[in-house]
Amino acid sequence: MRFDTKIAIVVRDDLAAWQRMNVTAFLAGAVAAGHPDLIGEPYENASGDRYLPTFRQPVLVYAGSAEDLARVHARALARGTSTAVYIEDMFKTGNDDDNRATVRAVTAEEMPLVGLALYDKKNPLDKMLKGLPLHP
Repeated sequence: MRFDTKIAIVVRDDLAAWQRMNVTAFLAGAVAAGHPDLIGEPYENASGDRYLPTFRQPVLVYAGSAEDLARVHARALARGTSTAVYIEDMFKTGNDDDNRATVRAVTAEEMPLVGLALYDKKNPLDKMLKGLPLHP
């Protein structure tokens, strides 16, 4: 099935494996919370066990340098793309309030980005992500 929209997550390529996984999970949750219409129906197996619903469409995960993330972030802000951020200081906090405070403390240009989640029309998003490899 082809979709006219795209969900993309970009993680910094120099993070430890656990950090990449953590950032990806947090950012996917942000897209789900910000766009509940992207969530499908709950699952059920033949035994009648019920499972949580998932996204209706694929989530593509890319890798990039700090400079790549800054470039994609600037483009996303300029276009008004639905964006979630994860910055380095969030690894040091233990709760959502402190996470928001760390983001609030820096300007867009100063953000030490380690991850971005983006949701937009497919073609503009493809242009923003041009040159970034899919995460290995």
